[in-house]
Amino acid sequence: MRLTSHSITPGARINPRNAAGKPDDSSIVSVSDDINPHLAWSDVPVGTRSFAVIVHDPDAPSRGDDVNKTDREVPPDLPRVDFFHWVLVDLPPDLTEIREGEFSNGLVPHGRPGPETLYGARHGINDYTGWFAGDPQMAGDYYGYDGPFPPFNDSIEHRYRFTVYALDVDRLPVSGRFTGQDVLAAIKPHTLGQASIEGTYTLNKRLI
Repeated sequence: MRLTSHSITPGARINPRNAAGKPDDSSIVSVSDDINPHLAWSDVPVGTRSFAVIVHDPDAPSRGDDVNKTDREVPPDLPRVDFFHWVLVDLPPDLTEIREGEFSNGLVPHGRPGPETLYGARHGINDYTGWFAGDPQMAGDYYGYDGPFPPFNDSIEHRYRFTVYALDVDRLPVSGRFTGQDVLAAIKPHTLGQASIEGTYTLNKRLI
């Protein structure tokens, strides 16, 4: 398989329009446009019956002690964990492109509804569901795409991996409020092929 994007240049910094947060001189950071990027795939394996899309950041801090503190940075040697930004399954086999802004056009407090979405597909919850859980103004189930918003004081630039999977099933065996980890486990025996592209993003002004 081959994955391309008009929005994401492999290895380059992601455009703030495709992120949930952006630098702001008046308040360190602010909410950005949060528009899902364009993705297009080709060279699809024979026998493909559906597609899944996973977007994740493998560089999220494993502890929040130093996150978004103005007097220090998150240490570069802190162990990192996955943070899922988009979990999408059951895309039809004749679909080969997602348009920019088709699934997300702005950060929605309390999250977008789901799991049902365009093309008869389903969204899982992304990890902003857990991140905002203690915030009464934002808490909710965050279905669909919400882009990069790394800690503004992180000492490393985060990577964001966009992956499309070709599957041999019409409907992936996950249900309810399924997560990125649920989908990764479910697709293992059903994956015929996959392709990824990766961009980077930071809100640390020292690194920009």
